[in-house]
Amino acid sequence: MEKELNSQRVRKLAPENDPLKIGMGWTIEDLSKPQILVESTFGDSHPGSAHLLQLVDKAMQGIRDAGGRGARYFVTDICDGIAQGHDGINYSLPHRDMMAHMMEIHGQSTGFDGGIFIASCDKSVPACLMGLCCLDMPSIVITGGVMDAGPNLLTLEQIGAYSAMCQRGEITEEQLTYYKHHACPSCGACSFMGTASTMQIMAEALGLMLPGSALMPATSPDLKEMAYKAGCQVLELVRQGIKASDIVTMKAIENAIMVHAAISGSTNSLLHIPAMAHELGIEIDADTFDRMHRGAHYLLDIRPAGRWPAQFFYYAGGVPRVMEEIKSMLHLDVLTVTGKTLGENLAELKENGFYEQCEAHLKPWGLKRTDIIRTFEQPIGSNGTVAILKGNLAPDGSVVKHSAVPPEMFQATLRARPFDCEEDAIHAVLTHQVKPGDAVIIRYEGPKGSGMPEMFYTTEAISSDAELGKSIALITDGRFSGASKGPAIGHVSPEAAEGGPIALVEEGDLIQIDIPARILEIVGIQGKLMPKEEIDQILVERRKAWKPREPKYKKGALRLFAEHAVSAIKGGYMDFEK
Repeated sequence: MEKELNSQRVRKLAPENDPLKIGMGWTIEDLSKPQILVESTFGDSHPGSAHLLQLVDKAMQGIRDAGGRGARYFVTDICDGIAQGHDGINYSLPHRDMMAHMMEIHGQSTGFDGGIFIASCDKSVPACLMGLCCLDMPSIVITGGVMDAGPNLLTLEQIGAYSAMCQRGEITEEQLTYYKHHACPSCGACSFMGTASTMQIMAEALGLMLPGSALMPATSPDLKEMAYKAGCQVLELVRQGIKASDIVTMKAIENAIMVHAAISGSTNSLLHIPAMAHELGIEIDADTFDRMHRGAHYLLDIRPAGRWPAQFFYYAGGVPRVMEEIKSMLHLDVLTVTGKTLGENLAELKENGFYEQCEAHLKPWGLKRTDIIRTFEQPIGSNGTVAILKGNLAPDGSVVKHSAVPPEMFQATLRARPFDCEEDAIHAVLTHQVKPGDAVIIRYEGPKGSGMPEMFYTTEAISSDAELGKSIALITDGRFSGASKGPAIGHVSPEAAEGGPIALVEEGDLIQIDIPARILEIVGIQGKLMPKEEIDQILVERRKAWKPREPKYKKGALRLFAEHAVSAIKGGYMDFEK
C-alpha cells in the first residue's frame, strides 16, 4: 500500500489547515497534491541572495508542472564581507545555526512532503544542509551560482590586500576606490574558491544537487533551467520516498572530502560538514579530513590559491569534471537526488555532451579545461590541501590550509606575540610592530569567546606583505575567510575562553610549527628552548594563575551561541544536550 503523504496526515489532524491555505490562494485541488517547502535566503542582504527569487519562481513552476504545490519560505542570511571590520562578523557562524533552526521550524510546524533549499553563500548553504538533514525529507539544493569577475579579472578577495597596501602607502586611495567599485559586477557568490564557492561544490559532491549545477555563473540562463528541473525532480524523490538520510551517508561525506581536497576548499568546511553530519547522527571530526587529505590530488587552479576566477570552474566542467578526474578515489555507488548513483550520473553527463557544452565557454579566453582543472596524473599537489596540527598548544587540534602556506613556513620555530583580540593584532601588523620570525597569536575569538569570527583582515595584511608573508605565522582559536592565504593556523582547540593552552601563551614563548609532522607545540619559554617536561610544568603554573573572562555577550543570539557551541574542531555547532 502506498505510504500516506505527510501533508495529508497533517490535514487530517488540523482541520484549520485547509481553510487557512485556501485563504492565501490555494485551490481545492492544491490541498491534496504533494506539498513542497521552498526555502531560500532571498533578501537584499548581499549579491549572493539578492537574485534568488528568480530561482524560487522557477522551482515553484517546476513543482507545479510536476504535480505538486510549493510554498515559499524565506530566511535571509548576512554577508561576511559586509559584516567585516566590526562586531557584525561575530554573528556570522552563529547565524548558520539560527537559520538551520528556522528551517527546521518551517518544515516541522507545517507538514511538508519534500523541500527545495536555495542559497549561495558562506553560512546559508551550510544552514540549508543542516536544515534539510534535520528535517530528513526528500530534498534538493539549488545554489545561486557565482558572480562574474570585474575588469582585468578583478575579484573581491583582492580588496583586502589592496586595502592593506593602501594603508601602507603602496597604492593610492583613488586606486583602492576603483577596485572597490568594480570588484562585484553581478549577483552570485564571490568569484574565488572561498567558503561560498566551496560549500556550493560540497552540496553537489554530497549528491544533494542536480549534476553539474553547482557554481554556475549567476548570470547564466542555464541556472534558472536547473532550478526548474530541481522543482520537477523533487516530486520524483517524494514519489520514490528518497530522503536526505538515504543520500547523505558516510560514503557520500567521504566523497565530498575527496572533492574538497581536489579543489583546495575553504577550511570552514571543517566546521560545516561535521555540523551537517551531526544532524543525521553521523559523527565525523577534523581527523577524518586530515586522514583523507593525505595522498589526495589537488587539481584546481582557482583563486585565491590559483590563477583564475571561480566562474571558470563551471567552464572547465565543474564538480562532475573534478569527480571524473578523481573517480578512482570515490564511492561511485552512492545514491543522489537524480534517483541514480554517482557513477550513473557521471556516465550520463559524458554521453549527453555536458563537458563539451561547458568547455565552449573557455574558448573565448584561449584556455583549455586542464588550465583550470588539472588531470589526476598531473596535479598541482598530491598530498591534499589541509592538515590537522596537534600538540601542547592545540591538544584537540588546529587547522591549516597547507596548499596556501609558503614552503619556508612548513617547518619553523617562531616567537609568540599574543593578542587578545584581532583589532590589536592587525594594528601591530600594519604598524610594523610584528617582525619576521614572530608568531601572531589571536585568542578569545573562538565559538565561546566571541562567536568565532574570521581573521580576514589580519591574514590579508600578512599575506600582502612580501616580507611577513614568508616569515611569520598567524595562530588563532578563531577562523579564516575562505579567501585567506598564507601561513594561517586556525580553529585552535580547546579555545582560550575555555582555558585552552592558547590562553596561557606569553610574549616570547617559542612556538614550533611542523606541518609534515602535524605538530603545533610550545617548545620554549622567553626565547629559550626547554625540555617538554619543564614546559608542561610551567603551563600548569600558568593555568593556576589564569582566570576565565567575563562572557563577552550577556544577551541575545551571541550569548545563546556561546553557551551551547561545541569546540571548533568538532564543528562549532550548538549542542543543547551537552
